Amino acid sequence: MAASFYLYLRPGLPEVEQLADIKLQTPLRVYSADERLIAEFGEKRRAPITIEQIPTIQLHAFLAAEDSNFYSHMGVDFKGLLRAAIELVTTGHIQSGGSTITMQVAKNYFLSRDRTFIRKFNEILLAVQIERELEKNEILELYLNKIYLGNRAYGLQAAAQVYYDKKVKELSLAQMAMLAGLPKAPSAYNPLVNPERALIRRNWILGRMQDLGYISEDAYQLASNAELTASYNAPATEVDADYVAEMARAEMVKRFGDAAYTDGYVVTLTVDSRKQQTATEALRNGLEAYEERHGYRGPIGTIEDPSQPEATLLAELSNYPRIEDLSPALVQQVNDEDNQAHLLVRGLGAATLAMDTMTWASRHRTVNYTGPKPSKPSDVVSPGDVVYVKEVRTTTPPEAMPDDSTSQTMPNKPTVALSQLPEVQGALISLEAETGAIEALSGGYSFGQSKYNRAIQATRQPGSAFKPFLYLAALENGMSPATVFNDAPIVFDDDQLASAWRPKNSSGQFYGPTRLREALYRSRNLVSIRLLRDLGIDTTMNFLEQLRIPTGNMQRDLSLALGSGLLTPLDVARGFAVIANGGYDVTPYLIQQVKDGQGKVVYQAPEVVHCNWRCPEHDPEHPGIRYAQRLADPKAVYLLHSMMRDVVRRGTGRRALALGRSDIAGKTGTTNDQRDTWFSGFNHRIATTVWLGYDQPTPMGRGEYGGSTALPVWLEYMKVALEDTPSAFMPQPNGLVSVRIDPRTGQRALPGQEGAVFEVFREENAPPPLETANGSHGNGNHLPQELF
Repeated sequence: MAASFYLYLRPGLPEVEQLADIKLQTPLRVYSADERLIAEFGEKRRAPITIEQIPTIQLHAFLAAEDSNFYSHMGVDFKGLLRAAIELVTTGHIQSGGSTITMQVAKNYFLSRDRTFIRKFNEILLAVQIERELEKNEILELYLNKIYLGNRAYGLQAAAQVYYDKKVKELSLAQMAMLAGLPKAPSAYNPLVNPERALIRRNWILGRMQDLGYISEDAYQLASNAELTASYNAPATEVDADYVAEMARAEMVKRFGDAAYTDGYVVTLTVDSRKQQTATEALRNGLEAYEERHGYRGPIGTIEDPSQPEATLLAELSNYPRIEDLSPALVQQVNDEDNQAHLLVRGLGAATLAMDTMTWASRHRTVNYTGPKPSKPSDVVSPGDVVYVKEVRTTTPPEAMPDDSTSQTMPNKPTVALSQLPEVQGALISLEAETGAIEALSGGYSFGQSKYNRAIQATRQPGSAFKPFLYLAALENGMSPATVFNDAPIVFDDDQLASAWRPKNSSGQFYGPTRLREALYRSRNLVSIRLLRDLGIDTTMNFLEQLRIPTGNMQRDLSLALGSGLLTPLDVARGFAVIANGGYDVTPYLIQQVKDGQGKVVYQAPEVVHCNWRCPEHDPEHPGIRYAQRLADPKAVYLLHSMMRDVVRRGTGRRALALGRSDIAGKTGTTNDQRDTWFSGFNHRIATTVWLGYDQPTPMGRGEYGGSTALPVWLEYMKVALEDTPSAFMPQPNGLVSVRIDPRTGQRALPGQEGAVFEVFREENAPPPLETANGSHGNGNHLPQELF
């Protein structure tokens, strides 16, 4: 009869050779360029491991728990099967199973989990086949990588991380036995869910290990008396980079479909973990600083009776989300005499809120007005208020620590600072100028709060941050930094407008004839408008397209000079990277390398090679190279670098002088009513753009300009990004000369003229030599220092 069953079932059984090709469902892991884990995606947490990486004592724990005769049987435990058969006859179904490890491999890899006789017979046949074709250690390795051990952990290595935050080789004997007890019933023996049953199961396994001679009596006693140490450990991400992680996930799904979540891909990004962490924190700090300048909006909720039992209050606080470092807290008492309030903080417990952390909390009225500065805690908070706070981490010197008697009577409550969730938002993106590699990116205050990635999705007006592109067009079309335009009132009548357009400078004043260099570093709007009018809309738009700046959301009128078009922060950052690297095309990219589950490189970002003007789109002989074409004349770009360094030295970007570097250039940007604020800055190696504003464009308030909102964020990031790096200037191309000029006219200065300044020109655009009284060029009469 058994032979009949075999002949009936054998044609439908899978081939054992398929085990060699089966891909374990392993999650997608995303790492920074310096190999720090950023994120893990996938339903099943699994980290495949080889049998050689597993300690022998751990193998013994599983054999004692599941199949002590594993190395001696031929795949089937007939005593166990007989017991299962008796159960089938007496109860009508199988209860204990009687499966060997080999049979479990057959079931886990090939069969359903249905408890039926046919499935059991298939399991037996497959187990016998597996034993014939695979070594015992190969079978055991398959088993330990496939088994489900609870809490989304599949396989031994994943379980070690989930329950103990360790690698398998780091586990104690007691922990090894605990994991070995999970395959039988991952829920029933889960140490997080049923610690008492898990402890009984663990100690039974330890007893079996002693009986089988795997461990000594002393080892058994020590391990069986060990306390339970299991706790839930989420994937140990090392970098706060949720927006970057989501970009990588979306790109992987686009490339590989749903297999991206299961096939064990390992993605290495271009971001540096230290720079990325700094970018995340700098943007949050900048948004919080803006919020504090504009006052406290009040509690996020109230609890009518703050004297209820702590468990009840904590349950109510759980209705308010924790967002990044912000924790919801209930104000229980306010003590003006002690200048503090007493709070119950979700996740922290009782805490103290000192007045000196609330001095910023004048009541918010509008973006332009706040109430009076608070002088005591009750001016800010009241019992029953639910507020957001941050823990204040302080290091107390040893001499300030209380003695034993004091510490018993004065519990050391943690100190927190009042905060609030920002309504304003922002983005930061930093590019390696030569290649376009994204070195850091943050798309908002919190990905958990909002998945909207403003760095790549928000289309906003760049304001004066657009002007460098306009000025580069002028320099490409024969103008120079010394070209003079009149900074004077101008009025435009338009039938489409309710009233005439009267653009003005941010100061409201007019300054008369102004050189382009000064107009740029002082961000003179009227000069920019006249410059665009002289260049022509078509010429300017054609040049923007040459630079590959998106023009689809730009109006073809003179408001373009003031940055009225719409660009994303990534668009702006990319344009500044083109300027930074000397005029070569930039294609921003995030993924540096992708490996499959077997460690094979399936994608490598191409090497970027600069080329002048004519570049092959595809080079079959060099598929690993991407050619970056020159988009702008190097002499014009060098002149612009010089002008934009003056934005930092003497213009609207002076705060960037705090870096103490001479190679920094940049441009601020602020739109009408301060709805968008920008700072983009660079040296020859790195270009970084920061934007701040409301998601729904709203005035940010008087005094909020690119130099006061965006630039401090940029500065905090760039202090780290440029730390210990040498100065990086664009090399000066041939064909440029330096000439002393009259700063009022832009023409060559007279010999000995006071107030003359040096300016850089293309040779063909330099001011002509001055005529002397006898009609000759007075070059021979110039002092040596006047020849440059």
